[in-house]
Amino acid sequence: MAISAADLPGLLANDDAVKLAGVDVDGILRGKLVSKKKFLSIAQDGFGFCSVIFGWDMHDMTYMRELKVSNKENGYRDILAIPDLSSFRRIPWENNVPFFLVSFFDPDTKDPVPACPRGLLKAQLEKFAAKGQGAMAGAEYEFYQFKAPPSDGQSTAAYLKQNPPSSLPALTEGMFGYSLTRPVHNQDYFYDILNTCRAFNCDLEGWHTESGPGVYEAALEFNEITQMADRASLFKYAVKAVATKYGITPCFMAKPKQGLPGNSGHMHVSIVDKAGTNLLFRSEPDPNPPYPDVAHLSDLGRYFLAGILDGLPDVMPLLAPTINSYKRLVENFWAPVTVSWGLEHRAASVRLIAPPTAKPGATRFEVRVAGADTNPYYVLAAVLALGWRGVEKKMAFPCPPLGKGEDVGGEKDMGVRLARSLREANERFVREGSVAREVFGDAFVEHFGGTREHEVRLWDEAVTDWEMKRYIETV
Repeated sequence: MAISAADLPGLLANDDAVKLAGVDVDGILRGKLVSKKKFLSIAQDGFGFCSVIFGWDMHDMTYMRELKVSNKENGYRDILAIPDLSSFRRIPWENNVPFFLVSFFDPDTKDPVPACPRGLLKAQLEKFAAKGQGAMAGAEYEFYQFKAPPSDGQSTAAYLKQNPPSSLPALTEGMFGYSLTRPVHNQDYFYDILNTCRAFNCDLEGWHTESGPGVYEAALEFNEITQMADRASLFKYAVKAVATKYGITPCFMAKPKQGLPGNSGHMHVSIVDKAGTNLLFRSEPDPNPPYPDVAHLSDLGRYFLAGILDGLPDVMPLLAPTINSYKRLVENFWAPVTVSWGLEHRAASVRLIAPPTAKPGATRFEVRVAGADTNPYYVLAAVLALGWRGVEKKMAFPCPPLGKGEDVGGEKDMGVRLARSLREANERFVREGSVAREVFGDAFVEHFGGTREHEVRLWDEAVTDWEMKRYIETV
């Protein structure tokens, strides 16, 4: 929505307050409610926002190794938060209070804060914009739902400190993907999410049960890539807000249950020109393609795909950012574990969707490595950055496509094995000369890599239930 500062008094004529929020490195919205008078005074030039949101983790613990954006030495100083007026929407579950997203900038240089997710994605998109190109994207999220803890007013996290995770009952039991009857069991909740997302301008184009106890999957409506990242982030916010009314805890962890499928966060990306024409499609099929899978894929599309495949191992912390992420990326669970690709191949890390099975305008790449626990801005920024690198260098495919009978965990693997842990992934991400440093720069890699080091160290120090059960009596 095109909005100028001059439009705001009329737009907010009947409002007393405005809610503002930015996104941290974990994809969590951090914000506040401000008076309308305050908002109108800062809508153009921005306002000070405590930089500690880039200096602590998802539980507000400051990082063990202090990072440059926010630390004791700079006093956890304010950074500049500038509202994006085009992000305007109203929060339907909070009496339609006006809502705007903000982006973060250095108060001295006015440059984007290196770790700002919205800024990182826009920086990658600018490379394409300089060539008269843009990008479209779609997002799919799977997530478990649990019935809330029996103690009224107690958070799920607090409940799990005294009780095992298995004591949280699933919203529905058993495996029943694409069920038409399971949503009837909780139909008020099911339709409330659909309608709330529409009212909150993060519309769903598909909404169904997925295989797993209490698992739903949502496909967000295809949109311009920065809009899609905003909507993907706001979708989680909407789901969690709606769920509280029904005593339900949605869970976007990558792997909530051992032995069951994980939660994916697949991203679909295409490149378009100013008129919106899909640039990945080849108007005339290549009579002599390097592989039959890419007969309908343009040269730009081939370079873009090769770039993703070449750089994928070096950006894994962006696509699998938590300790738990790597419990999903294991063999034989419909999750990709190697650098792999193929036309309409759901076992590959990148699924090419193109003619003859798709319409020309729908030609796109589905990046299937990412889980539901990811920051959507970082995932989409990674796809654009790697794809651009492939186009710039006119890269060749690093591996052939997977055959239809081949799985990414079998003996016929043709691609590099992706990292098996966050530690392994982050060491590759931050190493000197990594593709991540090449496409994102040192400032971002040092910051985000430092936040993942913190996560790994906390895991190293944790004593798990598995350890207690295995060793408490026998060693």
